[in-house]
Amino acid sequence: MTATATFGIWLLGDNEAYTNLLDYQLGRNPDYQLRRFPTAALALAHLQAEERPDALIFDCGPKPDLAVFRSVQQLRERLPQAAILLVSSQNDVSTAVELMRHGATSYLVKDPTTPDRLWQLLGQLRQPPPAPARVPKPTCPQAASRLLGEHASIQRVRELVGKAARTTITVSITGETGTGKELVAEAIHQQSERAEQPFVAVNMAAIPRELLESELFGHEKGAFTGASARRIGHFEGASGGTLFLDEIGDLELTLQAKLLRVLQERVVMRVGGSKPVPFDVRLVVATHRDLAAEARAGRFREDLYYRLLGLPIELPPLRARGDDKLLLADFFVQNFSQLNRLPVRGFDAEARKRLLAYSFPGNVRELRAVVELAAVLAEGKLIKASDLPSLSLPGPSAARELPVAIGPNGSEIGPSLREQTLAIMQNTLLSTQGDVVAAANRLRVGRSTLYRLLQSGELRLPK
Repeated sequence: MTATATFGIWLLGDNEAYTNLLDYQLGRNPDYQLRRFPTAALALAHLQAEERPDALIFDCGPKPDLAVFRSVQQLRERLPQAAILLVSSQNDVSTAVELMRHGATSYLVKDPTTPDRLWQLLGQLRQPPPAPARVPKPTCPQAASRLLGEHASIQRVRELVGKAARTTITVSITGETGTGKELVAEAIHQQSERAEQPFVAVNMAAIPRELLESELFGHEKGAFTGASARRIGHFEGASGGTLFLDEIGDLELTLQAKLLRVLQERVVMRVGGSKPVPFDVRLVVATHRDLAAEARAGRFREDLYYRLLGLPIELPPLRARGDDKLLLADFFVQNFSQLNRLPVRGFDAEARKRLLAYSFPGNVRELRAVVELAAVLAEGKLIKASDLPSLSLPGPSAARELPVAIGPNGSEIGPSLREQTLAIMQNTLLSTQGDVVAAANRLRVGRSTLYRLLQSGELRLPK
């Protein structure tokens, strides 16, 4: 299956609100073909005459019962190649293990991050196994944007990137969330002799725990239920190039021991395999945690910590980089406007002052999100202060702004993600002159989503 082929996903479960959420989240990908069934029995009956799905997401309720176990077994028998992803609010390891023995591919405990974890897991399932082959040198304008800047701290980062690129030393990158750790890792790769070889980035915190060992080291056919073919792990897939392990501090102790052995012996053992497989990777790791403190607390192996330390690079927070905020903001708005054919080209004086005054706790990632939203809201060639909703103060001049609350200590509390999303939807409806179908296509959401929000009053048609 190629990465661009249509991918059939069936949503199973009678929790309509949660299924609506998954339908909305996964519907952002136009290549996903979604169908919904209130029960597994109806899905099984539908198999007699309809196409086979590539994946099933089964909401098995607060506590999986015997009927769920039977349904999973029947689904696996009828759909040997499909991924069966179970979602439940019950956090019980023995239940998860038993369901996976019955044929489930993965078991996710339901929490606010579950839709994002499903999004990534489905993306991984769609990809063919990586191979240690030569690939074209990747182009990533975002990597350059994160390394732009004139502040002394970012100049020091560029200097260390150059030193690291000339050697094969392991690099450990630290810094707050959103400071650009992955893009610094990619910059090291692009400047090294391995630039024409693979750059493989792995977010350790985003991969379900039960899949992590297989993702890193690979597995053999038949190693576990659902392992219908050999899978090459990331260490093999990145061989000859660079492997970037992000959020290494989230790795559980058992896998820490296995990772240490792999790094010492320079070979991996696939899950279910008996033959060691050599690899050749340049390792870059990153975390927002203090690994030295984690090691002292016993949550991270001290021997692995020293093995990974290598050349440390600490990324500065955006609030410490002075006028670099404006340099990056200009870069983001020009790229975003060009990509989306918007007339916006920069910021007026008041908007620039507001950007400089804001601390950006989410760092460069937050700056980019704010700039792109402002470019959508702006009505002319320059972004105004009132177009920066999460940075604006409430008042009569802010009629088009999203609501901004004031905390008990007088600090600003920006709008929620839902409020920002609604603002983008409303602006899109304005730009399409109330054409719901055109707006839905531009936003890549179902038109029923817009009609529902219009009916509830959260969105309104332009007059």
